[in-house]
Amino acid sequence: MLAGLLGLHSGLASRRFYKAHLSIMSSLLSVSDLTELQTVKYANLGGLAILVFDYCLTFSEEVQWTWLRPWDVTRVIFVISRYLPFAGVGMTAYDALRVSDQCTSIVEGYIIRVISIIAAEVLLVIRTWAFWQRSKKLLIGLVVYIVLSIIAVIAIDLTPTLLIPGEEPPLGTCYFESRRNVAIVYLVLAIFESVMLILNVYKRVHDYKNFQSGIVVTLYHGGMFYMLCILAVTLANVIFEGALPSAYSNMFDSLQLVVHSVLASRILFRLRDSNERVYVPSMTLDTQLNYLRPSSMSMSGMGTTSEVRGNVA
Repeated sequence: MLAGLLGLHSGLASRRFYKAHLSIMSSLLSVSDLTELQTVKYANLGGLAILVFDYCLTFSEEVQWTWLRPWDVTRVIFVISRYLPFAGVGMTAYDALRVSDQCTSIVEGYIIRVISIIAAEVLLVIRTWAFWQRSKKLLIGLVVYIVLSIIAVIAIDLTPTLLIPGEEPPLGTCYFESRRNVAIVYLVLAIFESVMLILNVYKRVHDYKNFQSGIVVTLYHGGMFYMLCILAVTLANVIFEGALPSAYSNMFDSLQLVVHSVLASRILFRLRDSNERVYVPSMTLDTQLNYLRPSSMSMSGMGTTSEVRGNVA
């Protein structure tokens, strides 16, 4: 269900169609329009640069915390969210640089972006659910909320399309298609991410207010910061889609994907680094999440290592 919401969201956000040679388009669009479109291309290339740069920075951590670990669901999701974005962002970058006589859609590109974002979001959703002691009520509530969000997105998808302001080019020419109501789709996603953030903040304040440990700080403080960054990019997309010229509608296509991939990977690295600090190298991510239940922790923050070892044993 979450996949459906994110799929529609990314599909609408990235929907662009080409209808001929770029030189023909240049003769039909104003200098201002061409400048805006070129800026969007540079922004998407910048997303690729950020992804590659962060990969170089965190490669040693990936080797340390994932390569020597056994394969499990968490690692599979990590690999998808870590490496599939290179294909999605790479296709966007190639699309921004090439000049072709053929008119093609970038459906393949946004399908890859959808899967990558889903993988990153799944890590955040599972973590939030685990923080709530795998509450059935919370799970039911999240499922209902996701279904309602999907219905809202579908309703938005059925509304008429708005093209870039100006005269529509004749048949055989090239133009970009954009939709103002995509801003509402991004807003739905932003609300969803806000709900996830609020759930984490509430649990931290309500159950772990007086408890301090490396794992708690990593899971909550670091995780909240990363979720705020993801939310900030989504809100930026709302602004770009709703308030700025339509030519800027694809400005953060790559950045949205890159932020999800980069921050989800860093969350996993910090989790396992914190796990190592409490001297339990064999503890899995799922075990850590189960351990972080109020009933299994001393509210004074003392005796953490012994309690963790007891749980692992």
